[in-house]
Amino acid sequence: MGRDKANPHLRSARILAHQDVVISGRSDVGFVGAMAVAMAVDALVGWPSALFARIGHPVTWLGAVINALDARWNRTTDAPVLRRTAGLAAALLVIGVAAGLGWALQATCLPGWRRMVLIGVVAWPFVALRSLHDHVAAVATPLQAGDLTGARAAVGQIVGRDPATLDEAGIARAAIESLAENTSDGVVAPLFWGALFGLPGIVGYKAINTLDSMIGHRTERHEAFGWASARIDDLVNLVPARLTGLLFVLLAPRRRDAMACMLRDARRHRSINAGWPEAAMAGALGVRLSGPRVYHGGVADEPWLNGAARDPLADDIVGGLAIYVRAMTVLAGCLAFLTFV
Repeated sequence: MGRDKANPHLRSARILAHQDVVISGRSDVGFVGAMAVAMAVDALVGWPSALFARIGHPVTWLGAVINALDARWNRTTDAPVLRRTAGLAAALLVIGVAAGLGWALQATCLPGWRRMVLIGVVAWPFVALRSLHDHVAAVATPLQAGDLTGARAAVGQIVGRDPATLDEAGIARAAIESLAENTSDGVVAPLFWGALFGLPGIVGYKAINTLDSMIGHRTERHEAFGWASARIDDLVNLVPARLTGLLFVLLAPRRRDAMACMLRDARRHRSINAGWPEAAMAGALGVRLSGPRVYHGGVADEPWLNGAARDPLADDIVGGLAIYVRAMTVLAGCLAFLTFV
């Protein structure tokens, strides 16, 4: 003990060495800690516009690969079964390459707490924590000021429906739905798979989610080619979507209403996953979500979530963001706690 007091640097080195042994001996804990690091970095800096202008973003890189495969392999002259097979091959190729690159990067990291930090920094671009908040807040600000034109332009950046047809309630509804669904797809799900498998998990998940967002649609072009991507995305989001809904329930100002709405209405949604966070958010805010909407000139007659409630307004977007911030704070705290227990 006396020698340690006389050599503080030696004592520090022993402490770090002990931490390295603990973390390297429990890779799952290292991955959990890495996801906490990824959340912290993204919350602090997001993905800077200057960086995006210079190199783009990993999701845009994935998107370029998917577009190229779609252009080359999704031939309209092929039979549906051939297009479905080609779509499955494209999905497996993109996911395999993405997860493989994640594994290769992870394999080069030295063991210990330095590995945890490095994995977290590399995982950072795949967590849309700050971006989601900022994009939804950009809808609330003009809508609260009565600027429908500005609010429509902002909401058009985050939803696929035609913003020109939306009134205040429609804009607020679209923003809140996007916030709820993308909390699962853009934050909770990548962190979930990253905590389990590290970089292969989070990068592979992001590849799956990008495939679904680009080709997993029931359109004439992608009905067959995007079938596999949509089914894989459904599978990997089963647990994260329900965890997200539960987070919203636990941190809602109306917990009982949020839980009742989620359990009652989640399965009414067209998506087997998105209904859970959206229904929970609808009950938490005391508003109705989903319902009929216009996509590319056609009306999609979707069922209501919390249909007996009032329509949302601009202030409800702010309320939804408050629930989101609390949920993400609790999630980050849980990851940090699990890193050191």
